[in-house]
Amino acid sequence: MAKKVTMQKIADHLGVSKFVVSKSLSGKGGVNETTRERVIQAASQLGYFTQKNAYVQNVKRPSPAAGSDRNKQSVLVLMPNIRSQTQDSLYWGKIVDGIALALDQVGLGMVIVSEHRADNFINILNPSGLLGLVGVGQISTSLLLEVHRIGLPMVLIDHEDPLIPSDTVFANNIDSMTRLSNHLMGIGHTLFHFIGNIRYSRSFRDRWIGFRSALEENDMKTPAGDDEMLTLEGMEDGSFRDDFKLWLAKRKKAKTLPSALVCANDSTALIICEVLREEGVAIPADISVTGFDNIEDAMRGIPPLTTVHVPKEAMGRAAVEKLMNRIQNPSAPLEKILIAADIVHRDSVAGPGK
Repeated sequence: MAKKVTMQKIADHLGVSKFVVSKSLSGKGGVNETTRERVIQAASQLGYFTQKNAYVQNVKRPSPAAGSDRNKQSVLVLMPNIRSQTQDSLYWGKIVDGIALALDQVGLGMVIVSEHRADNFINILNPSGLLGLVGVGQISTSLLLEVHRIGLPMVLIDHEDPLIPSDTVFANNIDSMTRLSNHLMGIGHTLFHFIGNIRYSRSFRDRWIGFRSALEENDMKTPAGDDEMLTLEGMEDGSFRDDFKLWLAKRKKAKTLPSALVCANDSTALIICEVLREEGVAIPADISVTGFDNIEDAMRGIPPLTTVHVPKEAMGRAAVEKLMNRIQNPSAPLEKILIAADIVHRDSVAGPGK
């Protein structure tokens, strides 16, 4: 039988005191954020969190079928205001709409929290008044730890944490991007390039995997691992445009321009189209461009953008349904739910040379 992973074992592993480990795992103050993250990571690697009742507090929480008091119950929607994750976003806002509609249908309230600091988040949490949590987008491990620590059921949308176990909901990014890439090959494209930081999010990385898989399955050359277009910085604010402009100039000079640019999302693709127009590159006559997500701005692009429609509201509804199931069946195996996404054909794509 494996030995129990204790706080002392974590402390010895890191060379810190048991007091520091206890403070970090309990969510209490007195430990700086860097040390706290180190403790969380070490605890996860050593298997501390996988032990039954390792540190989860038993908080009594009302059942979603509690009769007349049901309308007073709420679900916490955590959407930290980073990476443009707000209700005003053309992407994240639609997901929140789906969550709100699904909660309303089952008579539950919604409390949206945009806090991204763990120490402030602790003060917001009132587990006895919450049924569970739906996380939207990128959320730090330290915030998720606070939810996990008190035993609050949670479902994450478009994000997963390697250290904190939870149910998750994603668009089927890999299969959808594979189909989109195969479509480009089917109309004659043979030289492609993926644009976007594959370390930015799990969805971006999965889209890159789908793109790369399609090329490999068709015995086509894939971009090298050190390709600068796979690690673009400034995805949130579009500040990557200068790096792309330099890359484009080098490719034009070397006469190695791809015939199709496959972008990690629509926002990236729309900026790419702007730069191409500024540099005198015709879309799609010289280069085809695709996006992903099908935000409302995609159809207003110049030209309108070929993309993949992510059913954002459906993702929100699926997360609520999963959360309700999780509350009723807390010991059931964790699930990763994939929502199918479809290609939307518009004018930014044509066969090469057309």
